[in-house]
Amino acid sequence: MSEGTYQKIFSKNLNYYMTLNAKTQTDLISDLGFNKSAVSTWCNGTRLPRMDKIEKLAHYFKINRSDLIEEKSERKDTGLSNRDNRDIARDLDSIMSKLQSGNDGPASYDGEELSPEAMELFREELEIALKRLKIMNKEKYTPKKYKK
Repeated sequence: MSEGTYQKIFSKNLNYYMTLNAKTQTDLISDLGFNKSAVSTWCNGTRLPRMDKIEKLAHYFKINRSDLIEEKSERKDTGLSNRDNRDIARDLDSIMSKLQSGNDGPASYDGEELSPEAMELFREELEIALKRLKIMNKEKYTPKKYKK
């Protein structure tokens, strides 16, 4: 596999465990003492951390190193039902279509139209944020008698 493939796999896994544990990039920076730009590049899939950093991340999330660096076909339950996932997908599609066909023309940043790659990255990050919000709201608004 190419370096880029490993970067994407690591990024996907790191973002998954951050979402699962309700952690942000800022949390990793402050809790583990990592460099802000390094964490950003790991999360967006442009660089891989050194193995000592992967070890710290694995210990932080209480997982194996392989959970971060290997592609996994199955994931642990995040607490989201099929209905929740459908709702998130519907909301994500709605937001992205509004963004792409906005009143001000196509989506842009700093005066430049976003590339298809940038739009896909934005979509992936937005999906992570919507899932995190859904999980947080379920924890906040589910009555105690229905919590496991």
